[in-house]
Amino acid sequence: MGKKRSILIIYTGGTIGSVHDPLTGSLVPIDFSQITSHVPELSRAGISIDAVSFNPPIDSSNVNPSHWSKIAKIVEKHHDKYDGFVVLHGTDTMAYTASALSFMMDGLKKPVILTGSQLPIGMPRTDGRENLLSAVMLAAHFDENNGVPTVQEVAVYFGSQLLRGNRTHKQSAQSFNAIVSPNYPSLVDAGVDFKINKHALYVRKDRPFKLNTRFESKVAWLPFFPGMSVELVERLLDWEELRGVVFGTFGSGNAPDNPILKEVLLRASERGVVMVNISQCEHGGVHQEKYATSIMLADCGVIPGGDMTNESAITKLMMLLGSTDDRELIRKAILSNLRGELSV
Repeated sequence: MGKKRSILIIYTGGTIGSVHDPLTGSLVPIDFSQITSHVPELSRAGISIDAVSFNPPIDSSNVNPSHWSKIAKIVEKHHDKYDGFVVLHGTDTMAYTASALSFMMDGLKKPVILTGSQLPIGMPRTDGRENLLSAVMLAAHFDENNGVPTVQEVAVYFGSQLLRGNRTHKQSAQSFNAIVSPNYPSLVDAGVDFKINKHALYVRKDRPFKLNTRFESKVAWLPFFPGMSVELVERLLDWEELRGVVFGTFGSGNAPDNPILKEVLLRASERGVVMVNISQCEHGGVHQEKYATSIMLADCGVIPGGDMTNESAITKLMMLLGSTDDRELIRKAILSNLRGELSV
């Protein structure tokens, strides 16, 4: 019999960690030191489990880079002690946190799996129990041939699938399949057994584990829409402290072919604002060479973001701007596949 795997659960907040208070009927956080009393199947999984919690737990709508840093530092502190990590997180901003953590953790060789639920873990029809059990079991899953963790990246488990973290997006506030990966296949499909899609797993270069916790928050996200005033774009880009912006464009990366808009974009580029182009479409990506309306953006120095999700593009830009002022280095990094976030 192989050694008993050890997993650290990190509870940040969110629906999955709540139960109804019998007196008030309101949702209250559970005591994660007693997690097996709420999910007794965990004690029969043959896995050693410890838990730490944010105090107080946070609603995921309040998450910011300081919380990403807190999660990453917990993983760093306990990196050598545990075989894997499960982060319990609210679903609203889970894709942002998963993307940010993937960029923060260079040289990661262990699973860091985020999960959550649409219903509290104490409710009869909750999806939280299965999500938590499967996330823990996948975090403890090892390749029997070489003894290394099957998953060596930041991932999200939701709706019977394990997905690459920086490829995820929340598509539904109602469905148990709320988190999806529009442009990349699942890493694992959970049925009666775990079906490991080995071709989809991320293979990291052999380098030491290292954290980067510097994020630049002076960035913006601006989706285009028909009839949008150029003045709106101009006012945003004229913000003196603005360092970067992600544009949500039409189709394969198109924007209005407006000479005034082009002048506004050129002026921002000359000021050093880093601009990234992401499609509003969930499936597919940006191809700025296709149409005149996208070539205009390229002429203004806007960087194509390929098939990255909005969440991945925004957190990647924040991390890069927090790490360097060299625009050429930032451009090359945005165009590069750093953590499996981009199809090259």
